[in-house]
Amino acid sequence: MRVVLLHHLFDEDERKLTAKGWDIVVREESPLIPTEDEIIEFAHKADGLVTFLTDRITPRVLDNLTHLRIIANCAVGYDNIDVDYATQKGIMVTNTPDVLTNAVAEYTWGLILALVRHIPAADRFTRAGKFNGWQLDLFLGDELAGKTLGIVGAGRIGTAVGLKAPGFQMSLLYYDKQRNVKLESIGARSCNLHELLQASDIVTLHLPLTRETYHIIGEAELSLMKPTAYLINTARGPIIDEHALINCLTTNCIKGAALDVYEYEPYVPEVLRKLSNVLLLPHIGSATYKARQLMSHATVTNLIAGLEGKIPPNLINPSVLEE
Repeated sequence: MRVVLLHHLFDEDERKLTAKGWDIVVREESPLIPTEDEIIEFAHKADGLVTFLTDRITPRVLDNLTHLRIIANCAVGYDNIDVDYATQKGIMVTNTPDVLTNAVAEYTWGLILALVRHIPAADRFTRAGKFNGWQLDLFLGDELAGKTLGIVGAGRIGTAVGLKAPGFQMSLLYYDKQRNVKLESIGARSCNLHELLQASDIVTLHLPLTRETYHIIGEAELSLMKPTAYLINTARGPIIDEHALINCLTTNCIKGAALDVYEYEPYVPEVLRKLSNVLLLPHIGSATYKARQLMSHATVTNLIAGLEGKIPPNLINPSVLEE
C-alpha cells in the first residue's frame, strides 16, 4: 500500500500511518502549492492521497492516478477536488467537518471586533510611537449592541457564529436553504439574501463554494448593503466578486471588510492591500492548536478506514460505495 502526503501532517498522525507498515511518502513543501503536473508525478502510484485545500485535484489528475482509492482532504471544504469525477472513478473523498467549527466561529467574532474598533490600525499607531495621550476622538469605532448581524450560510460554522450574537446584544438574521431551529430559538429570523443585505449592519459569509455560491456577493448585492455596514468572509474567496468588492471599498459604498480568503488565493491584489478599510488575513480561520490537530487526526482516521476497507467517518461521496 502506497500513501502519498502532499503536505506534512502532525508527527503523531504521520507515525500512525508509518506503523501500518505502508509505503509512506511525504512531498517536501517547495513550492508550497503543487501544480497538476507535480501532483501527477509525485502521486502516480498512490493508493491513498492526503491533500490540503490548496491542492487542485482535477479530472486530469484523477485520470493519471490509476491506483488511487481514497483522497483524504485536510479541510472541511472540498471545492479543490472534483468530487463528481472522483466518484465516477470509484475514489472515496473525505473531509474534516465539526472539528474546526468553534475555532472559525470565534475567529469570525475576532475579525468583527478588530474591524469595527480599528484594533489593528490602533496597534500600528502605537508601535509607530504616535500615541501621545488620551484623545476624545482617537480611533472612534462602532459598538455592536443594538446592531443586526446577518449570517449568509447557516451551517455548522454559521450557526456557531450566530449563537454567540446574544452575548453582544445583537439582532440576528440568517439566509440559508434550510430552516435553522437553533438560531430561531435565540430570536433569529430567516430571510432572503437581498433583505438580509439591506437590513444588516454586519454581514458574515459561511457558505461552501459551489456553482451556486460562486460570486453570490457581487456588485448588485454589495450595492444593497448600508454604507455603514461591514462584510466578513472566512469561507471561500470566490464567493465574493473580488473586483466588485475592491470597487465598493474604494468608493466607500460600505464601511469596511475583513477577509481571511481571496478569489485567487494566495494572490491578493495590490490595490486591495493598499486599502485602509479592509483587514487582510492569511486564511487562518481554523488556526488553533486544537482545531488543526483534530483536522490532522481526522484526515488520518479517514484515510486508514478507507484503505482498510471500512467506511471512513467523513465520507463525502457515499454513492462511491455503490459503484
